[in-house]
Order: sequence, then structure tokens, then C-alpha cells
Amino acid sequence: MLRAAIDQHAAVVYRLALSIVRDPSLADDVVQETLIKAWRSAPLDAEGLVPRAWMTKVARNTAISMLRTRREDPMADDRLPERASGVTPARTVEGRAALGELRTALDHLDQDARTLIVLREIDGMSYEEIATAMDLPLPTVKTRLFRARQQLKRALEGWQ
Repeated sequence: MLRAAIDQHAAVVYRLALSIVRDPSLADDVVQETLIKAWRSAPLDAEGLVPRAWMTKVARNTAISMLRTRREDPMADDRLPERASGVTPARTVEGRAALGELRTALDHLDQDARTLIVLREIDGMSYEEIATAMDLPLPTVKTRLFRARQQLKRALEGWQ
């Protein structure tokens, strides 16, 4: 079960953790702690797998808890993980410039807005999964995600 949870959820948990804690080494700690919690007490679906919404909820809570205990500046490191691709070097340079603008724009969002954007737009979670992961009603998720997208759009327009 733990191996399947790692294969299925580790990348999503890492990106979510990094969007909250803003420190790659602390994000690694969040992933490790989340996987330990999954190993100890995760519910399993009909196929014997850990539900993604449960994992992201635990990861989010773990990341927030670690931030509270460390009392460090969560904005000290603003790196998001990059996805591997087979593009040309010129396209890579363009993509990195755009990614830098996106990182800067994401820094202007509050923690919940940034989390919503990462879960929906980067990890492709459904609204229902996000609602479960963040302990919010579905209409609230839709409203906050709409507002977060608007804030992100305004922040990106400010950098162009």
C-alpha cells in the first residue's frame, strides 16, 4: 500500500507542500510525514488505493503545522518544482522566464489562493477533491478559486 501511495501521490503532495512551505527541504519533510501518516491510518478506496483527496488534505495540514512549529519565513524560497519535458533549449529559456513570472505572481497570492491554484491548475484535481482536501464547501472552493485566478491574472498583467 505504501509503495502504491508513493507512486500515485508523491509528486502531487510535494508540489502542494512546496506551494505552502516555500522551502524544498521542508517540502520533502512534509512528503515524508504525509506518507508515514498514510501508512499508519489512510483509508483505502475500493481498489485498495489511498484517495488523492485524503492525501492532499493530510499534506496540506501537515505543511501548515510544520510552518507553525518552525516559525520561519515561508517566503524565503520561492521555487516550484519543474516538470520534465522534451522541448528545445530556446523554448526552455522562454518557459523558464514565464515560470519566473508565474512564481512572482503566485507570491502575491495568499496561502489559500496559492494552494487552490496549485491543486486545480497544476495537479488537475477536481473541485470536489479540493473541497475535501481543504475542508471547504464546494461552492466556497469555486468562489475562492475564481477569485484566486483573478488575482493571479492581475499579478501576471502587472509583470508584462
